[in-house]
Amino acid sequence: MSSSTLFNQPRANRRLFAPAVRCPGGLPRYAWLTPWLAALMLLAARPATAQEALRSSLAGDAAAEARNLQLQSQPYTVKSGDFRLLVTPSLELDWNDNIGLSRDNTEADFILRPLVALNASYPIGAYNQLNLSVAVGYDEYLEHAAYSQWRLNSGSELSFDVYIKDFWINFHDRFQYSQDPSQEAAVAGTGSGSYGTFKNTAGLSGTWDLEDVTLTLGYDHQNTRSLSSQFNQMNNSSEMVVARAGLLVHPRVTVGVEGTASFTTYDQAVLNDNQQYSAGIYGDWRPGSYFSVQPRVGYTIFESGQTSASVKGGNLASWYANLTLAHQVTDFLSYSLSAGHEIRPGIQSDAIEDSYIRPSVDWKVIKDVTLQTSLSYEHGAEGGGQQASLLEKNYDQYGGGLNLSYSPMKKVRISLNYRLTLRSSNVASREYTQNLVGLQITYTPQTSQ
Repeated sequence: MSSSTLFNQPRANRRLFAPAVRCPGGLPRYAWLTPWLAALMLLAARPATAQEALRSSLAGDAAAEARNLQLQSQPYTVKSGDFRLLVTPSLELDWNDNIGLSRDNTEADFILRPLVALNASYPIGAYNQLNLSVAVGYDEYLEHAAYSQWRLNSGSELSFDVYIKDFWINFHDRFQYSQDPSQEAAVAGTGSGSYGTFKNTAGLSGTWDLEDVTLTLGYDHQNTRSLSSQFNQMNNSSEMVVARAGLLVHPRVTVGVEGTASFTTYDQAVLNDNQQYSAGIYGDWRPGSYFSVQPRVGYTIFESGQTSASVKGGNLASWYANLTLAHQVTDFLSYSLSAGHEIRPGIQSDAIEDSYIRPSVDWKVIKDVTLQTSLSYEHGAEGGGQQASLLEKNYDQYGGGLNLSYSPMKKVRISLNYRLTLRSSNVASREYTQNLVGLQITYTPQTSQ
């Protein structure tokens, strides 16, 4: 897959990397910023596997693509010179009938979720861009105050893009602080409603465009911290490296090879430190601006040390695959699909081998009204070592969702949400059902030119 929309366009339509802007001393203008920004990104950070290294890289590509699309229209709430800031506040009220993910004696609660999303950009020189995206909010449980907490949404990041001739260099610090245990299929059982994580991923990636060949190399340092002492065994730090080489075989088709490596160290001697390696091939087919397909397939090796005092280390080796598809059929209908198989970090075991499928469809049949429908299924099997207190060997999690959005006026959107989660397991106490209903109002006070 290409590193940004810059590489996803047909050859004739590509905007070439900009030549370096140089100062009288011979160094690129603003070059003095680079070491300071790199230090900021690397110092800000500290579970991950080889596949998570790749997911992190692909997430960076998606973030870069979103930034590029945003820059095309340049909406803003506040503008001062070249600095632009878009502020998007929202307020959501949810009702959750099983906040603790329990099979029996379930507890329900109303949750008030105010949130403010900030998107800022500032150009540095003629071609380089500093970006900040932060969505910060608070989840207030009206009856179970112990669950209340601050939240940083996924997608929050500080990013700096540098273009030097044929090179694109991205420095980034991505952070997420949230508590939504039903979104982690490996978590279940009484008391699991307190599960949540803070993740900080800092690093850099470089892409070299050689006409028909694109080379990408990235490094990230990730810290994962539990929001509850019940899950402190998963606190860890990881080093992740990803490399990709893509060949443009057709103006709209790229094929290539990819490889990853990761090294994870846990803070406590409960789970085993591990390293993971993967290698495979990938493709990126974009027959038009409304359709894209990205397949990936390869092999993963998971090696666990014996650093745990209670879990016997074990090794895993398996294939991985992923298919990501998006299609804008008409102005009124679009759909997407993500399906795959992987080895990923465990929560109460060293690793999990899982298969998943997640389709979604967007309908815009009525003006100013959008209906999004989604389904999900995941089958997971505990791999490597496992805590003696956990007898679960495999699980299945099913999910479905509806989101009905209506814009009564240009800057206001009202959304009604429903989500159903069903989990089955070989351990009856780790099965549960959860219903979540929410009403959200979003205001976007923006101006564009």
